[in-house]
Amino acid sequence: MELLEQLLVIRCQTGDADAFADLIARYEPRLRYYLRKMGDRRDDVEDRLQDVWFDVVRGVGRLADPRSFPAWLYRIARARTALARRKAHPPALPLADFDAGEDNNGGEFGEDDAARVHAALNDLAPEHREVLVLRFLEDMSYGDIAQVLDEPLGTVKSRIHYAKRALRDVLERTNVHE
Repeated sequence: MELLEQLLVIRCQTGDADAFADLIARYEPRLRYYLRKMGDRRDDVEDRLQDVWFDVVRGVGRLADPRSFPAWLYRIARARTALARRKAHPPALPLADFDAGEDNNGGEFGEDDAARVHAALNDLAPEHREVLVLRFLEDMSYGDIAQVLDEPLGTVKSRIHYAKRALRDVLERTNVHE
């Protein structure tokens, strides 16, 4: 997290409304995308965003380390999404077991592949979609993701490994059908 954002968080903790507006402007588009990818319907996203920002306003004064703001913010968003999902739907089935084959980390997606990747994210299990969005779109460290998910670091690494494999499989399937 850059120094400017840390200062904005500190200013928010002192009640500075302009600093809060700046944080919203910086995070809201990315947070909206995260909530959409976590399964919220488009009309529910705005309500969820509002709930998240209310929670931030109420709790930012208790945030001990301004550097942890992004992980804290996404943890709030995750909790709000989980609460809404529990109210709306029965619990989701756990992730299917995957074999632990080799991981091919070679090659990155170029700009031409961005639309396919964003569409493929929708075909992934929510647990896979979430870690990929946090890691690669929000550029969070494994440690920050572990904080958001409230999971051990090893679990996060494993989940990202399997999520990348699942994304690759979806992309390969859609490539065959094109």
